Amino acid sequence: MLNCRHVSRLVSQSMDSKLSWPQRLAVRLHLLYCVWCRRYAAQVKFLRKATREMAAEAMDISGPKLSAEARTQMHKRLLAASESHPPSSQ
Repeated sequence: MLNCRHVSRLVSQSMDSKLSWPQRLAVRLHLLYCVWCRRYAAQVKFLRKATREMAAEAMDISGPKLSAEARTQMHKRLLAASESHPPSSQ
């Protein structure tokens, strides 16, 4: 039987590569009776799914964009603000 330290390592390892059949069986048996390792496995699975979804959203650049008018207006305001408050020389 595996202890919690070994199971947590194997759960993490299983996210990146396939475990051997005996390892998978040992992990499943351990998870049947260990609530803490079950929680850990669920949290690792949730975090992996969340980061994949966030990465997919970050790669999606087809989101809303500023109109040309809004960009021009922002540029003018930034120029006006920088002219009225020149950088201080220290």
